[in-house]
Amino acid sequence: MEKIVEQGLLYDFYGQLLTAHQQKIYEQAVYENLSYNEIAEQEGISRQAVHDLIRRTTALMKRYENKLGMIRRFKSLREAADELSEAADTADSLETLAVRSRMIADRIRKDLS
Repeated sequence: MEKIVEQGLLYDFYGQLLTAHQQKIYEQAVYENLSYNEIAEQEGISRQAVHDLIRRTTALMKRYENKLGMIRRFKSLREAADELSEAADTADSLETLAVRSRMIADRIRKDLS
């Protein structure tokens, strides 16, 4: 399950950087859950070609993530938003909330730089 989520996130962030052919095959494999054999038949290519394309495309998107870190930053921002919500729900005073909010904001700024 986690692999599917990772593939979906990679594609959401970096799919537009792929060729139209790579996008089509990747979407069929990941989102439409077609087997490599089904894709190969539809596209008129071998099952091995589909397998290789998916493997290379996934590796390419992982390299993009290693260089750009967009998914890492997205996850960090989402975590910070959750922490802010939790802080607002559990703070016993405005001062406590202000201190926690500033700490979280500082972490966000650091992550974005």
